[in-house]
Amino acid sequence: MSVTTTDDIHDVSPEDSASTLWKDYVAKIRGGDVGSLPAILGLVALVAGFSILRPESFTTAFNFENLIQQSAGVTIIAMGLVFVLLLGEIDLAAGVTAGMAAAVTSVLLTNHDWNTALAIVAGLLAGTAVGAFHGVIVSRLGIPSFIVTLSTFLALQGVVLTLVGERGSVNSGDFIAKLNSDTLPVWLGWVIAAVLVGAYAVLTFVSNRRRRANGLTSEPDLLWALKSGSLAVVAFLVVFYLSIERSPNPQIRSISGVPIALIIIIGLAIVLSVLLGRTRWGSHVYAVGGNMEAARRAGINVKFVQLSCFMICSTVAAVGGLMLASFSGGVNNVSGGGPTLLYAVGAAVIGGTSLFGGKGRVVDAVIGGTVIAVIANGMGLMNQPDSRKYIVTGLVLLVAASVDAISRRRAAASGRI
Repeated sequence: MSVTTTDDIHDVSPEDSASTLWKDYVAKIRGGDVGSLPAILGLVALVAGFSILRPESFTTAFNFENLIQQSAGVTIIAMGLVFVLLLGEIDLAAGVTAGMAAAVTSVLLTNHDWNTALAIVAGLLAGTAVGAFHGVIVSRLGIPSFIVTLSTFLALQGVVLTLVGERGSVNSGDFIAKLNSDTLPVWLGWVIAAVLVGAYAVLTFVSNRRRRANGLTSEPDLLWALKSGSLAVVAFLVVFYLSIERSPNPQIRSISGVPIALIIIIGLAIVLSVLLGRTRWGSHVYAVGGNMEAARRAGINVKFVQLSCFMICSTVAAVGGLMLASFSGGVNNVSGGGPTLLYAVGAAVIGGTSLFGGKGRVVDAVIGGTVIAVIANGMGLMNQPDSRKYIVTGLVLLVAASVDAISRRRAAASGRI
């Protein structure tokens, strides 16, 4: 049975040199375990290209914030899709589930004067209910997820039309609007960055020490230092850049600080990553995705794993729907439709999640979502039509899927799967 986990276990001692670490990493890539490397390299190339072509607009702090807010909804939906994709399944209704959940919240807030917290919970529960329906049908009746979620995709569009009216729209309220438009105080952004970096460094250091004390393999101290240092550099550079005054008219309205949307993305990514990478349930998800029959024979409750993954996918999609509604200012009769699902699936796959199941991480969705946002944003600044944006994004997705297929073939040849 092949099981891929998010915890890279390095069969090396703490004294390994940088050259040894590099050789091990190269050997892992040659063996087909490329992870998010292609997406990261592609992202670097895209950022460099657009920075050269549009330095006066693409590299500004204002556009950096805009990138985050543009990608927030799709990226969050993609995070949920990772759980389903890990099983080798698909959820074609994730986009419209997001729109439906946002519509439920918006209608309760605007038309029925519900308390904000209760309305948001109702929207999230609506998403959870959709996921539970998918999970029960797929796990109990054995109907392919493609068929089940396709039918829900059609049905939920009708639900959205019923809630907002065929030609109408519903305002989402001030609180929802702030989720993807407001920023944190500058000082708070620095505090959060310091806490996150410090927590990562301390927790991983303690974990490595505990594993060594128990005679288990652990990552070398040098690798730990490189990871912690890289995280610190990236985190503090992001906060520094976002702390710059970026308002076109600062006399009228000052804009500086880390966007709330980024905090929501990071918070969700941490929680979901811990769920996948640090729990027994998470290891069961990878096991089922790697080989369902072997997982069943090993005593894993496959039906429960399927049900829970679909529920998480739809619940997280509901959060993404709220972010989409916040960015657009409300919900209309096409919310969550159009290319939303395709972008979300593309984000997960481009980031490195396998369509074949058993391989992927939540952070893959964040990386892939950033790639898609950079393409759309950069080409928009170059005044390229939507037709070319779709073509380029589609080609990038095709390349990502091809890399996944090739890497799996090489991994099988090298005995990694």
